[in-house]
Amino acid sequence: MPELVVLRDVQDSELRHIEDYLKVGGYQALKKVLLELKPEQVVDEVKKSGLRGRGGAGFPTGMKWSFIPKNVDKPKYLVVNADESEPGTCKDRVIIERNPHLLMEGIVIGSYAIGAHCCYLYIRGEYYEQAQILSLAIEEAYQHGFLGKNILRSGYDLDVHLHRGAGAYICGEETGLLESLEGKKGWPRLKPPFPAVVGLYGCPTVINNVETLATVPRIMERGADWFASLGTPKNGGTRLFAVSGHVNKPGTYELPLGIPLREIIFNYAGGMKDDKVLKAVIPGGSSCPILTADEIDVKMDFDSVAAIGSMLGSGGVVVMNEEACMVKVLLRIAKFYAHESCGQCTPCREGTTWLKNILQRVNDGQGRPKDLDHLMGIAFNMIGTTICPLSDAAALPVRSFIQKFRKEFEYHVHQKACDVAQVMV
Repeated sequence: MPELVVLRDVQDSELRHIEDYLKVGGYQALKKVLLELKPEQVVDEVKKSGLRGRGGAGFPTGMKWSFIPKNVDKPKYLVVNADESEPGTCKDRVIIERNPHLLMEGIVIGSYAIGAHCCYLYIRGEYYEQAQILSLAIEEAYQHGFLGKNILRSGYDLDVHLHRGAGAYICGEETGLLESLEGKKGWPRLKPPFPAVVGLYGCPTVINNVETLATVPRIMERGADWFASLGTPKNGGTRLFAVSGHVNKPGTYELPLGIPLREIIFNYAGGMKDDKVLKAVIPGGSSCPILTADEIDVKMDFDSVAAIGSMLGSGGVVVMNEEACMVKVLLRIAKFYAHESCGQCTPCREGTTWLKNILQRVNDGQGRPKDLDHLMGIAFNMIGTTICPLSDAAALPVRSFIQKFRKEFEYHVHQKACDVAQVMV
């Protein structure tokens, strides 16, 4: 059994109330940080740990914190991204439901490290129950002196505010999230300037994912070297993998970064349901290029998955068997991105709609000989041409699905029918 970090104390239970969290040593790491360490020491320890952002991009967390300017006369903010909207992903929800105070402790440590005295926790609108859990956790943290004025008599102050989104995928993009927090339409911003310099209300801001911050207390508790040893070089620690699809034991598993994808599917997720043959896997959420059954020996860390042309993303592993229709799966993905495009950038606004419409035509048996080339061309012109990555997120699956399963798409076009039994994915 691999060593657990985020889910260590909640394998078979929940620690929703602060009394339960304190019984397992909760907030001890915070005491160590506030009473013994300077902010720059915390940043250095997180850098040394190899912790990379768990929201999708995988940017080194300590380095991100270090970008906050030191001598400015503006307030600094920490913003927590709990807008978990990537299809196939359900890991932040597990943390919030099972151990919300681990997140609270990580928030205070992270805020202290960057010099912030105000934090906004942005949660997706659909997470109604989870928002209630976090609201209670914030209230309990205030009551016990872990939030508010002079925390643990250290002289450090921090206020945390919970903000519920309204169900827009685009607000998971960090600058779209900032726009939403400011009460505006969630349209992503041009960068530079980057949020570390000009973020929320024009002030220096760090945006971190829930899983990222929930990992920080363990690093401060047991040290950067311990955490780094759990993963691979430049990919420290463990990762929550949300495994769904045609497996016997779908669920969220905490495993070391670098574990082979094959092991996740066949050891932890129980192998293929009904002994069907594995056909394809999306390794990190719907925006990631698809992998074939021949590619599942890849190590599941940011660099290894990138080396074979895909992304670890948000850790949403979607497993598909031999009866899954790739045209139908891709159409479902395309419909999602066409619906969620904010419409700000022309390549995304128009491109996602055209991808959806052409794929719908192919799926309906009305495909034309040039449709596949048109799909590839449209997707090519969508990549790297917009303000935020949503356009890329829609285009990359299209290109990878067609490249790796072109014969199946050609069959749809020429035979006006599907050549596999269609299984809901």
